Amino acid sequence: MVNIGDGLFQIVSLIFLAGIFAVAYILIRSLISKQKSKPTDIVEQKLDRIINLLEKDKKE
Repeated sequence: MVNIGDGLFQIVSLIFLAGIFAVAYILIRSLISKQKSKPTDIVEQKLDRIINLLEKDKKE
C-alpha cells in the first residue's frame, strides 16, 4: 500500500517536471518568434521607403 506522503511526493514531482518542460517550451517559442520578426521588420521598412519614394514621384 502506498503511503499518502509518497503519493503526494510523486504528484508534486510530476508537476515540477511538467513545469520544467513547459518553461523550456515557452522559452524556445519566444526565441523563435523573435528571430522571425526581425526579417519582417526589415521588409516593412523597405516597403515603407519604396512607398515614400513613389509618393514623391507622383507629387513631382
